Amino acid sequence: MPIRSEWKLAREGVTGDTIGRLLQSTVLNPALTLPLILLARYTSQGNILSLQHRTALKNLKLLLALGAVAKVGAWLDAAVTNNWSNDTYDWSKEIVVVTGGADGIGKIVVKLLAERGIKVAVLDVQELTYEAPPTVQYFNCDLASPTSIASAASSIRSTFGAPTVLINNAGVAKGNTILESSESDLRLTFNVNTFAHYFLAQQFLPSMIEKNHGMIVTVASLAAYITAPGMVDYAASKAAALAFHEGLASEISTIYKANKIRTVLMCQGYTRTKLFEGFGGKVLYPETVAEEIVKAVLKGKSEHLLLPESSWLVGPKLRAWPAFMQYSTRKGLDYLMREWNGRQVVQPSEKKSDEKNVGTSGDDKSVSESTVLVN
Repeated sequence: MPIRSEWKLAREGVTGDTIGRLLQSTVLNPALTLPLILLARYTSQGNILSLQHRTALKNLKLLLALGAVAKVGAWLDAAVTNNWSNDTYDWSKEIVVVTGGADGIGKIVVKLLAERGIKVAVLDVQELTYEAPPTVQYFNCDLASPTSIASAASSIRSTFGAPTVLINNAGVAKGNTILESSESDLRLTFNVNTFAHYFLAQQFLPSMIEKNHGMIVTVASLAAYITAPGMVDYAASKAAALAFHEGLASEISTIYKANKIRTVLMCQGYTRTKLFEGFGGKVLYPETVAEEIVKAVLKGKSEHLLLPESSWLVGPKLRAWPAFMQYSTRKGLDYLMREWNGRQVVQPSEKKSDEKNVGTSGDDKSVSESTVLVN
């Protein structure tokens, strides 16, 4: 399963990202625009052409400026988010933990890493839906339970040693409105999508700090930036995961002085997995998301990833819009969850909690039909 080249047409077809990358590699590429301007200025033929096409030269200078600003901004992003430091990864020795690696995006991430001979520990409540490669081992874990997380973490350390890369990939969604959401549904959403990130970091981050080496990947969602009707709990849990990533990066640098530990954030749009079947947004293939995660891990650099890349305009930039535009945009997304029929595996601790709640107030608080129960 080789990683798809960025120069190939995306699985999703011709998209805004396709056009954006084309522009970045051509008219917004200083390596192309700067030589043209130098030719116009320092050659006789260039002088003649520039006088004949003053508007074209002016536009060329503008494109050079825009491209240069983008290049400098990208360089600063990389330098600052990596604390002006470099680190090396020996992938024959690194140990990667992937939550939710039994299926979906996580499964593809695990396979891509395993194909490179990297040791991978999969934390999931369900068994692997594929045959485990030689370097992959499955550890059953209820991500809604801190006790289960601690037990699984201990087993991983006993089997592999101290992990150096943690990929917080697991997620759940209920697809309910605020008034439809039960207590158990809300707890499950936040336990898996948010709180598990804290408990897993508490297990694996100390050894990374001791060695000043490691990486934590937070798989959030574009929903962290923009909330749609019918998925408020999911969006809130992902917004909290985003805040976790931001705060984690700051604490690692300022409090623990471990400047070589990397933090990666992935905020992807609707992806074609069982979790979001029937969602009304534009579709990403899970392979596309998984490949970008793995490429970031293999680089060994901190990154802030968005898919589609063009979603910067309606993602991080949304909060800078005028209030009336933000409000209208959120209301206009009410169609997204109308046909949603996503499925996910419920954590055993949530099932036990629901069994206790049956009949306590005359209502059946059992786990909703959007989940698939496992033993």
